[in-house]
This record gives sequence, structure tokens and C-alpha cells, in this order.
Amino acid sequence: MELTASELWSRVLASAQADVPEQSYRTWLAPTRAVALSDSELVVETPQQFHAEWIEDKFADLLMAITERVLGRRLRLTFRESGEPAPVLPSVSLSLLDERDDRPDASLALPPRPSLNERYTFDRFVVGNDNQLANAACQAVANKPATLYNPLFLYGGVGLGKTHLMHAIGNQILESMPHTRAVYVSSEQFTNDLITAIQGGTTPAFRRRYREMDLLLVDDVHFLEGKERTQEEFFHTFNALYDAQRQIVLTSDRPPKELPGLEARLISRFEWGLVADVRVPDYETRLAILRKKAHDDGLTLGPEVIDFIAHSCTASVRELEGAVIKLLAYSSLTHQEITMELARRALTVMLGPRSDDPRRRLTPDDIKNAVAKRWGIRPDALTSKRRTKDVTLPRQVAMYLIREILDTSLVRIGEHFGGRDHSTVIHSVRKIEEMLQNDTELRGEVEAVHAELARRGGETL
Repeated sequence: MELTASELWSRVLASAQADVPEQSYRTWLAPTRAVALSDSELVVETPQQFHAEWIEDKFADLLMAITERVLGRRLRLTFRESGEPAPVLPSVSLSLLDERDDRPDASLALPPRPSLNERYTFDRFVVGNDNQLANAACQAVANKPATLYNPLFLYGGVGLGKTHLMHAIGNQILESMPHTRAVYVSSEQFTNDLITAIQGGTTPAFRRRYREMDLLLVDDVHFLEGKERTQEEFFHTFNALYDAQRQIVLTSDRPPKELPGLEARLISRFEWGLVADVRVPDYETRLAILRKKAHDDGLTLGPEVIDFIAHSCTASVRELEGAVIKLLAYSSLTHQEITMELARRALTVMLGPRSDDPRRRLTPDDIKNAVAKRWGIRPDALTSKRRTKDVTLPRQVAMYLIREILDTSLVRIGEHFGGRDHSTVIHSVRKIEEMLQNDTELRGEVEAVHAELARRGGETL
């Protein structure tokens, strides 16, 4: 019998559910899916990178042991954020496969599927006054490609749902018309592909790849600014697809006329179809987004907690989702139920003052200073080369808190501590996470720093 990646992962999750608390299982493991399987590796996708890192740190040993028990041999587990292109891995079998060739006729084979996030669908998108036009236009395009709005140009700030809508178009078209030749690419990737083609002398193949598509989805076209050769190539690709009545969908952080460094002929073509904006969600939409996320992911969030998050996170949908994830992480770390008090304590530190508060947000230096004060050392000792115990532990705590509260990259954290390597940072973060599980004294010290930072953030707890 041959096991697919999905079948194997379903068995692993079914077994893990008995060993993992129900809330933790619903929060961290239930939203995952396996996407590739080889003789040595199983690739599992998670909703966000934070999920991947948390699962790898907290559940990797358990999941690897279950996988080995199910499969009969050890397998490497790789966790990553969904939306990345899946690696090409050979299938794995528990027994010898039949030698006969049952493959369908090559002429009937489906074209390669673009790297779309399958969670980004229309039924998972919350519609409000801020995105009603954009959502309606995207649904119209998905139902009748290259008929009503071509091109469709979506614009708005970061984390407001443009990419979600673009993926939803692709997912619906491919579901209803699976033989559609589609490509999803960022403008940066388009540029990189062009550079590679020029260097390798494969420009004709590059042009065929993009100009023979039925559906072209291009994210962040504002990154084409100032790239003259790329704009030239994109201009001809756009014309070829438009003349052939193929659907084009584009996103940007600004409307076409506000894109400096872009050729006038490109701006003109971007405006041929429909230009729709996606604005910052209002309070009612933020509430609806949080309720839907809680329902879809099986999360237990009380009305007061949801209301607090909706009032605190006003910048984007991504900020809302990030706040929920960080609240869940804080709850798991401190072994506390999610209450209003916990949400106020956790999110005030993580998010800083509300967007309408004139006081500034927390910085890495704020966290380093608070840790240094708590441990009775000078702040510059944290960035020094000293490795004595009185400095090493608070340094690791400071790294951990900067990672947890500000979600700063490992490389940037290393830069804040005298240019230390990212491997040193991740070792420090994981060590503190492990110590907090059993060391009540350290946990008390860390919570005291949290409280101090919350006061600096301007919220009375």
C-alpha cells in the first residue's frame, strides 16, 4: 500500500490528538497539512511562520516518534508557512508498487498548479464596507475570467487582504476549470526570472512561460518601479495576454497613477479594466474577522477578548491575526486560560499603545533596558562579549522577549546584541522557552519584566 503525504499526516495527527491537550491541538496542529513526501522527508505546511516555529520547537519530537511508529522508520519533518512552492519529491511506498503504467494520456494531464495558498478562498474572506467593491470584482473575475474586468487592479496597504483575494480568484478558477494554465508570481520574482533568462540565454522560454498563460496573477507591481528592462518585458507580456483575452490580476500598495518610476504606457494599461481599493477594516469588520477566525480555527475567545483585540489592532487584518497567534502563544507559555486580564497583559506589551495613542511603541532598547534593570546590570553588558552567568542569562531573556514581543527576525536580534550570529539567538530563545516550563523563579522574573514593559506601553493593568 502506498501512503500519500496527506494520508500519512492524517494518521500522525489522529495519534497525536490523544497526547496533546485539546486546546493546543486545535490551535497548533489542526490547521496543518502535509504537502510533500519522500523517502526521507515529510513537508508540512502551517498557516503562518510563527506556527511552524512553535510546532517545531514544542511538538517536533512527539510528531517524529509517531511518524516513525506509523511508517516503521524514521523520517525528517519539515514545517513551513503555507504559500511557498512545494518541492518536487518522489512518492514513498510501504511496499513494492505495480510496475504497470496507469498514467493518463499526457495530452489530458493537468498543467502544473501555481503556488496558491488553499486557505485563501472567498468563503474565508470577511466582507465589510472597506473591501466590498474589491470582493465583488474578484468574484466576478473568478466566475467569468477575461470578460468583465481585465485587468483587475487591487491596491491598498500591507496586510489588508489583497493577496487573499488574488489567491481566491486563482483557487476558484482552478477548481471550476482545472485545465487552466495559471501562474502566480510577485513582481520581484518576475524580475529575477527575467534576469536568469537573460544570463542563461533562455529569454524565448521565459516569454513562452508567461505569455501562454490563461491567468496571470502578479503581486506587488509597485516593485517594478525604476526597472526599465523588466517594465519593457512586462509591457509586451501584458499586451500578449490582453490581446489573447486572458485574465490579468495585479496588486499594489498604491493606485496606478501614484506609482512613481513606472512608464506611462504601463500605467495606462493598468487602468484599462477596474481599479479597486482595499481599505483598513472598520471596527465592525474587525469584529467579524476575529469571530470568523475563532470559528474556523476552533479557538475559544470570549466576546470581551475579541472586542479588546478589535479595538487594539486597527492597522490591518494581518495585525489582527498576529495578535491572536501571539495571545495563544502567551497562553500556552504561561499555562493560563485566555481571559480578559491575560489578553490585556499580553497584548498591551506585544502591540504597544493603541494606534490612536500619541505615545511610541516599544523598541528593542526598551526591552534590553527593562531586563538589565531587573537583573541589576548595565544595559551595555548585554551587548558585550562577556559570557559570565550574571550576564548570559539576562542576555538570553532579552533576546527571547524581543523575539516574542516584537517578532523581530533572528538576524536583526543578533545585530542588537553586538552582531551575534542568528544561531546563537535561536539557541537563546529556545533555552529560555524550555526553562520557563519548569523554572518558576525565572518565570516570575520574566512576567515582572512584562509588567514593567506594559506600564511603559501606557496601559494600566
